[in-house]
Amino acid sequence: MKDDDEEALFLEAMRDVAPVGKGRKQEQKVAVQDSPGLRQRREDAIGATKDTVDPNFLTLSEVPLVEPLAHVEWKKDGVQNAVFKKLQQGGYAIETALDLHRKTVKEARTLLFNFIRGMSTRDHRSGLISPGKGEFSETPGRLKSYTLHWLQEHPEVIAFCSAQKQHGGVGSIYVLVRKSKASSELNRELHEKG
Repeated sequence: MKDDDEEALFLEAMRDVAPVGKGRKQEQKVAVQDSPGLRQRREDAIGATKDTVDPNFLTLSEVPLVEPLAHVEWKKDGVQNAVFKKLQQGGYAIETALDLHRKTVKEARTLLFNFIRGMSTRDHRSGLISPGKGEFSETPGRLKSYTLHWLQEHPEVIAFCSAQKQHGGVGSIYVLVRKSKASSELNRELHEKG
């Protein structure tokens, strides 16, 4: 009975349909030129070009806001007080610098991640990051807040603090990263010989 009802519905729906007569051709669709942009959009849509895991682990979710004019400092356990004091006084040579002014949070995240990775790769221990204060931004101190959060998140960073006035003051941050294994071994050898 159910089959009879379905067949009756089908026949009713197809009542106005006429078969294509002999000699009549169906119109063929014109092939669209496959441009690089179109290919990229197709690949993006199916996820063909996406990495399965983003190597950048720094967060994009909301972070606690820091006052734009706040003086900041942080160090991991085990960092010697003398080392941290030298960092606070601007006593380390700035081996590399990163300016984040006028960058979006997303752009800054990528730049900072690559900056810290580059410091480690080139065996640079100290650097200067300038996110600015963001004092007059729509969301005051937003980029500074994210930068501070990311630095604490990154396993290579062992300490950071607000820079001295001549290096940007509270709008810039001195950052210290852990020694590379090769540098640590060399240092150990030098101290053993001494």
